[in-house]
Amino acid sequence: MVMELFLNNLGTTTLFIAQFAGMAAAAIHAILSKDDPRSASGWVAVIVLVPFVGWLTYWLLGINRIERRARELRSGAYATGIRPLPPANLANALIAPKEETQQLVRLAELGQKIFPSGLMPGNFICVLKNGDQTYPAMIAAIEKAEHSIALSSYIFNYDKAGLIFVDALKRAQERGVEIRILLDGVGAWYSFPSMARQLKKAGIPYARFLHSFTPWQMPYLNMRCHQKIMVVDGQHGFTGGMNIAEGNFVEDNPRHPIRDYHFSVEGPLVTQLMLNFAHEWTFTTDEELAGEIWFPDIPLHFDKEQSVIARGITSGPDLRLNPIRWTLMGALAEASSHIRIVTPYFVPDSTLKTALSLAAMRGIRVDIVLPEENNLPYVAWAGQADLGSLLQAGCHVWKVPGPFEHSKLMTVDGYWALIGSSNWDTRSLRLNFEFDLECYGASFARTLDQIIEAKIDSAREITLADMASRPFLVRLRDSTLQLFSPYL
Repeated sequence: MVMELFLNNLGTTTLFIAQFAGMAAAAIHAILSKDDPRSASGWVAVIVLVPFVGWLTYWLLGINRIERRARELRSGAYATGIRPLPPANLANALIAPKEETQQLVRLAELGQKIFPSGLMPGNFICVLKNGDQTYPAMIAAIEKAEHSIALSSYIFNYDKAGLIFVDALKRAQERGVEIRILLDGVGAWYSFPSMARQLKKAGIPYARFLHSFTPWQMPYLNMRCHQKIMVVDGQHGFTGGMNIAEGNFVEDNPRHPIRDYHFSVEGPLVTQLMLNFAHEWTFTTDEELAGEIWFPDIPLHFDKEQSVIARGITSGPDLRLNPIRWTLMGALAEASSHIRIVTPYFVPDSTLKTALSLAAMRGIRVDIVLPEENNLPYVAWAGQADLGSLLQAGCHVWKVPGPFEHSKLMTVDGYWALIGSSNWDTRSLRLNFEFDLECYGASFARTLDQIIEAKIDSAREITLADMASRPFLVRLRDSTLQLFSPYL
């Protein structure tokens, strides 16, 4: 009896010590490593209030284990022989009034401090609408490939669209073209069977980013490669927000149509697309891509009216200061007349909401265009919770009728634009690996403005009365989901 009591007490004491040690270690780590006080306090609350499960969950999901390795790989990603354009030289390179040019120079100088990728002059960027224009252009580039093809896509579905790409890639490989395909470890399972099986069957080199079902790899499942990049022969690039899925063939009337825009890129900027792909490929496989077939010399486009000055901006959880998020805030602060935003998922953090509100209160016209129909309704509901505060500040919010609008576009003052893979939500701006293009040039910005204006013409404006008239249960649903916005 005495021995049994002693063992019971020993077991209780051991559990108490284990709980206290695990709780203390996890709480101290969260306090010291989390830059956001709200994130740190949230984790500490979970660690302290939920015995064992709290600190075990933190060690599993709360620690950024890839930061150090990815930072080491990224450190030389933009150290190339390309001659970037100094921000001060924008004044001579742009066709813009003096006041706007000074504003853009300030924004470019800020951008270099945020993320040191050089501004590339002499680029041509073509807007491609839906998969109906985008996929034929990409397939045509694959068919012309002579040396290399690099392709990264968050979703690469086993369907009509995906199989068209695989067939073209097989023909290219038979011609002797070097091919590398990067799939996201989670996005690859958006269709079943996964396209990875088809690529393996075809003998096409591919890799899956942070793909593993082993327990010690599960912490990585929250960090996704959301980029969409294709580079052919190191000279012709494609990027934007469009995945590879048959829903993007809008003219074919698919079951779940998706409207989107993608971009064809020519000029020195393509090297930055390729550098970013090479970084993610090396991170995933340890294979380094180098040499003329991946990084040839690229001529400039000299048409000043049509030429776009641009740079690639990458972001991910390996970077403590998220370059895309900070670039957004810099653009909002420098705006002088209008800001136009199109995004499928709009759940900005409090800092971005404040920046948008301040811009509107300064007299800047702020238009935010969102889809009426959303493929992730719970994300749309979370974003609705704070629309009222933006409307009160003077922002204009528009809902575009279906089909689902997946476009990601932003313009400022008719001279600056941001395009790419990132959304206005915490997942994109904190957890995902993203790639955007920051573009300077009136002609390109004007083209995007015309696209956005056409969407606004067909949209329904959301008013304060609309927000106030939501039933109690709808408001409760939206506000509850907003609590989970960092994880949606």
